[in-house]
Amino acid sequence: MNALKIRQMTPKDVQLALNWAAAEGWNPGINDAIAFHATDPTGFLIGEVNGEPIACISAVCYDATFGFIGLYIVKNKWRKQGYGTQIWQAAWQQLNLKLEENKRSVALDAVVEREATYRKIGFTPAYRHICHVYEATNSHVLPTDVVPLVDVPLTEVIRYDAELFGVSRPQFLQPWINVQEGTAYGVVNAGKLKGYGVIRPCHQGFKIGPLFADNREIAECLFQALTSHAALEPVFIDIPDANSAIAFFTRRYNLQQSFTYIRMYCYRTLITDLNRIFGATTLSLG
Repeated sequence: MNALKIRQMTPKDVQLALNWAAAEGWNPGINDAIAFHATDPTGFLIGEVNGEPIACISAVCYDATFGFIGLYIVKNKWRKQGYGTQIWQAAWQQLNLKLEENKRSVALDAVVEREATYRKIGFTPAYRHICHVYEATNSHVLPTDVVPLVDVPLTEVIRYDAELFGVSRPQFLQPWINVQEGTAYGVVNAGKLKGYGVIRPCHQGFKIGPLFADNREIAECLFQALTSHAALEPVFIDIPDANSAIAFFTRRYNLQQSFTYIRMYCYRTLITDLNRIFGATTLSLG
């Protein structure tokens, strides 16, 4: 077996990893690399054999308490040779060096077929993300209750987002809510954000994420605003199965299920209000 050289990714490497993710059918955003790399520039690893990139993984730390593993890919012809284990172990070691021992939490979104594998190494399932696709038959009119998120102070967006994501992530949010060719909207009452959502172009159609809101009515208003940006392109959204409104959205907008992922945690489970999470941000970074 040839030696695997593991190094930190450059921004160009992050884009390469996202291209691999697209080839795997994960449908990432075409401009995700900028926000991803900005979140934790040291949190992306790539493995090379004789100079050829063959494996990747992200092990991003949002702060000293929370890390997220994603983009775990080994190119097909290099699988089952131990390279995946090597790059996983490098990422795991790096995460544990960065996180505070008594406060740490590490999460990932696993395909159903890998749940047992992750259980064996200490991860516990919390809930499922049900990936849906919305096929519009006509364009929505932009609701009057929403405002462009760029008109909301960034500090307020960061505050509200932290309530539902579980930790503050300003380094991620600033480029994410300004993603190229996407858009973001919020609903504000008395100067306080009551919900917000982002939509971005993907390799196929568009994807909403996050969609956070205080109640179903606000979430629906934001959903209509965001899908109006996509015109008649398909729109994907990953809804936690624990959100009580999932059946309503499925019926009302004829959402079709595609994939299912399992949110799993190691060490400590991050507690958030899933009834206010109508769409996960991204299955690659949480």
